Amino acid sequence: MRRNLLSRIQRFFAIVSFATFISIALIAARTVGMELPWANTPLSDGSFIAPRPAQVALISGHAGNDSGAVCTDAAGQVTLTEADVNAAVAAAAADDLRRAGAEVLILDEFDPRLDNLVADVLVSLHADSCIDASGYKAAYYTHTTVPAEKARLLACIDQHYPAHTGQPHHPNTVTHDMTEYHAFRKIAPSTPAVILELGFLGGDQTLLTTQTDVVAQGVVAGIQCFLNPPTPTPANTPGVTP
Repeated sequence: MRRNLLSRIQRFFAIVSFATFISIALIAARTVGMELPWANTPLSDGSFIAPRPAQVALISGHAGNDSGAVCTDAAGQVTLTEADVNAAVAAAAADDLRRAGAEVLILDEFDPRLDNLVADVLVSLHADSCIDASGYKAAYYTHTTVPAEKARLLACIDQHYPAHTGQPHHPNTVTHDMTEYHAFRKIAPSTPAVILELGFLGGDQTLLTTQTDVVAQGVVAGIQCFLNPPTPTPANTPGVTP
């Protein structure tokens, strides 16, 4: 009887030791960012382990630094600033993205958190000068080390932003300041990023100031397109009719 009791005790401690080992291994794997094959599969009780939220960074252009472009009245008084437009769109876009489950960081123009920033996507929001012109434009870093990802992000912006806002593309005014934008040199090279000029403070003023939600939806749609690419359709096997 004592032998049976001793055997049961040994089996109990063996099971506890094994469970402890597995728990430590799982914690260590997650700490180093290792993907677990069952991480996104349903559990037996019908619940599931959700993937981590998307990490989105938005730069509110000129915030914390200057006003950016300005509009003035006949007396030379400032009536509208780029920084105010950018801030309103950034706040609205962040609200929409958070409702969709993303974690969003709104950054100032020269925010110290830009240094080696790692995110799933970064979009810097700006607006162009107060002239009688209309249109948006976007660009990514000329010297990027991940051109395919950034080109895909730019393509998503070019597809969805004008579809939501009705803005024409204005590519001829993409400047060196956009393709060599300072933040591109600060963030982690792996972070996909673009700078987006939402429109002109002059010709697009009504859209930018009275339809902020529409402008924000265009930004969000472009980001969501990038974060959720369509699943490729498998090629048909030769000789097999689907």
